[in-house]
Amino acid sequence: MLKLINAGLGRTGTTSLKVALDRLGLGPSFHMFDIVGDAKRLEQWEKIVCDGQRPDWAAVFDGYRSAVDGPCAVHYRRISEAFPEARVILTVRDAESWYRSTHDTLYQFALRSMQNPPEPGSPQARLFRITSTMVWDGLFGGRFSDKDHAIEVYHRHNEEVVRAMGADNVLVYDVEQGWEPLCAFLGADVPREEFPHANDSASMRRRIARAAGAGPVSTG
Repeated sequence: MLKLINAGLGRTGTTSLKVALDRLGLGPSFHMFDIVGDAKRLEQWEKIVCDGQRPDWAAVFDGYRSAVDGPCAVHYRRISEAFPEARVILTVRDAESWYRSTHDTLYQFALRSMQNPPEPGSPQARLFRITSTMVWDGLFGGRFSDKDHAIEVYHRHNEEVVRAMGADNVLVYDVEQGWEPLCAFLGADVPREEFPHANDSASMRRRIARAAGAGPVSTG
């Protein structure tokens, strides 16, 4: 059963948070990578995101104790309703650096898929359909290339999370702050090791390239 939901958009340190939560005993943590590499989950989330299927959230997250990145950030309200006791974290970062990182990694997969559509029904095509419906055409209204618009949406999303869930119930968290605020929010002891910093832009580009089944180009 989920104990924690991260409502922060991709490229706000979600992969680092996943590693940190696993270290604090709140793993395994569900991440967009769990969808990318699993045909069954791709089909499952395609039905949820693109076809409007009302899922059994307990079954979707069976075996996981926390959920970060990807669909969780967009569907955080519905997931929170299914797991009312789960704590909520909103990962954030400087808006300019968030846009640059997202543009240079995740958005490049979208552009490549638009310019050279993957084979219908292939994992790449299904992943593109999910991300387009949920993020590029959904959250950003087909205007992510408009930097000012994208940053406005980013700020609005963050504000809506706090408003919807209640300021007292949400930890607004920059992973650069390290262990202390996270552990204080969760009531956990601060580990001795340094806070993990995972999935920089170069790593993300390699992951995206593998997911796209293509050479190096450019969620966490």
